[in-house]
Amino acid sequence: MLNHRNILTAAEMQKAEQVLIDGGTSVDELMRRAGQRAAQMIWRISADQPTLVLCGPGNNGGDGYVIAQWLLEKGVDVCVAAPLEPKTDAARHAKSLWRGPTLSLAAAQPAAQFVDCLFGTGLTRAVGDDWFDHFMRLFTGARRRVAIDLPSGVESDHGTLLNELQPFDITIALGAFKPSHYLEPARSMMGDLVGIDIGIEASSQLAILPKPRLSGPGPHDHKYSRGLVAVVAGAMPGAAQLAALAAQKSGAGYVKIFARSGFPAPHPSIVVETVADVDELKQKLADDRISSLVVGPGLGRDDQANALLDAALTIKAPLLIDADALVVAGTRFCELAAGRTAETVATPHAGEFACLTSDSLADKIDDSRKLAAQSGCHILLKGADSVIVSPDGVASISAQSCPWLSTAGTGDILAGIIASRLASGASGYRAACEGQWLHSRAAHLAGPAFTPEMLIDQLPATLQECL
Repeated sequence: MLNHRNILTAAEMQKAEQVLIDGGTSVDELMRRAGQRAAQMIWRISADQPTLVLCGPGNNGGDGYVIAQWLLEKGVDVCVAAPLEPKTDAARHAKSLWRGPTLSLAAAQPAAQFVDCLFGTGLTRAVGDDWFDHFMRLFTGARRRVAIDLPSGVESDHGTLLNELQPFDITIALGAFKPSHYLEPARSMMGDLVGIDIGIEASSQLAILPKPRLSGPGPHDHKYSRGLVAVVAGAMPGAAQLAALAAQKSGAGYVKIFARSGFPAPHPSIVVETVADVDELKQKLADDRISSLVVGPGLGRDDQANALLDAALTIKAPLLIDADALVVAGTRFCELAAGRTAETVATPHAGEFACLTSDSLADKIDDSRKLAAQSGCHILLKGADSVIVSPDGVASISAQSCPWLSTAGTGDILAGIIASRLASGASGYRAACEGQWLHSRAAHLAGPAFTPEMLIDQLPATLQECL
């Protein structure tokens, strides 16, 4: 089975395979490993269901011939459907070993199990209608659908759907997971995702977000050593309150809110410090006991909000920028953030991300990397497939998507969690990764249809799991 330490692009996968080949492993041997181990996985899942294997003209099709032959030798009723003859030497060799029937796509009939080896990693354009219509006919006629490496019609690096697909039951990744295994909308087409090892060893700057390893307070810790998280409140008090409560429930030793007179404290244990104006806010932010600062949740988008953001940017402590602050910053974001010396984390969703750059969001990973490099900030692009990147290009994808997080206030909670991790001394990238994992895990523990307050209440349990 594969781990998630390295997720490889199509180019990185090709390079990794070439390293094996240069080391003496033949292409035929790689195809044999991939096909037979994928076949074993199919066998364990579905035993002897009648199976139709679609084989394309490339090496993914060659994997399909190996799969078909292995299943045939197990006594499975197997048929191959192929639109063209193989075009690579390895695929031709694999077909030469196939002892069962081969039909055209048009002549093939649906079977109980559909195995897609038409196209794999490296596809860059849609499958033509003359093939795809038959593909979908055979797909919809099956009871179980298995994709080998990637479903045909999925681009491997960006989560793009090149054809209008329906979800598979299982996708078997070969050698390494690819970005589209975890990026939407492709991820929703994968079904259960498993991987098989074929000997690939390669490094990458992209990984799946791991479960954090946290440590509890030591015997000599106190409220300031555990971290003082400050939150700048603005026009809408509820958002700042949620961020403060989340920071507190995520382990911060001390949480305070800077706000105008009359601001209601969300809990007696959270201090509200009144600030009369921006100048007074700047003075209070000069307190070197502040371990991290949150600005943005409920900030507003007027001139006052702009002034509050400018004040927050002066702090020497780590800074979390979210929500309204990102909209207020707009295309000035890189200019504003680039001069900071302390860690800075920005947590935009797609709409807020669009405010920060004049370029449209076309590639979640590459575009986030570009913004991180230009701003010097760690970027957490929120969504069903949240992406976290650091200015040096290291990136993670969150695999713990939870649709129930599409609820007002949950982003404010994420901001508070990350701020708490920053206050503990974590780097910006680590804090964003830990915060994202804790946030998603708390959502799963809260169950369906939770309120923001219910989500916050699950944070101590998520921390306990990581100790």
